[in-house]
Amino acid sequence: MSLLNTPFWEVLKASFAPEVWAEILPAAFDTLYMTLVASAITLVFGFALGVAITVTRRDGLLPAATFNAAAGWLINCFRSLPQMIMIILMIPVARLVFGRSYGMNSCIIALAASCVPMYARIVESSLLEISKGKIEAAKSMGSGNLRIIFRVLLPETLPSLIRGFTVAVVAIISMSALAGNFGAGGIGDIAVRFGFQRFRHEVLFACVYVLVVIVQAVQFAGDTASKLILKKRRLI
Repeated sequence: MSLLNTPFWEVLKASFAPEVWAEILPAAFDTLYMTLVASAITLVFGFALGVAITVTRRDGLLPAATFNAAAGWLINCFRSLPQMIMIILMIPVARLVFGRSYGMNSCIIALAASCVPMYARIVESSLLEISKGKIEAAKSMGSGNLRIIFRVLLPETLPSLIRGFTVAVVAIISMSALAGNFGAGGIGDIAVRFGFQRFRHEVLFACVYVLVVIVQAVQFAGDTASKLILKKRRLI
């Protein structure tokens, strides 16, 4: 059913038909799978990298100028690449790891490679918001570097880190839709192959509904978690 020869309201009504959702729901679960796995990888590696480039700054807890410069340069290189180019560049890596360059698991590598540098910068930005006075006060009480990181820096910036991770997850959802063009499956694949190429605009509408609901749910969860922490600390 195409908008080219069908009224908008007819296409909109058809987008809620059971046969449409029979195609959409399996793809929605594929998108959720890619998002969850890529988000977990982004959280672990992006967080670790963000902490590393923060503490190794010239004025950081563990200054290491060479490592910091090299890591910063590498992060900037990855962040400068558009999502589609990142997916293409990760094809050889996916083939090396999984033995093939298509499919959900293969595209998860590209999703993570694109979003880990972004989240690392978000973590760095959040940690740099902590005033030097709090760090110096912790040092004056005999706290070691690890204790300062896990007892001062991370707890103080937790709401900001959660909000930043929410942004990263939304970016992963957006990129997972694009990855459908490269054999990843999911909502993006259905939207392009059926909704666009076959002019089944009711399917395209249904794909939009799913993506909007997923993003709204992620954003709501992130905002709620951040607000709960701030309320517990009596900051709002």
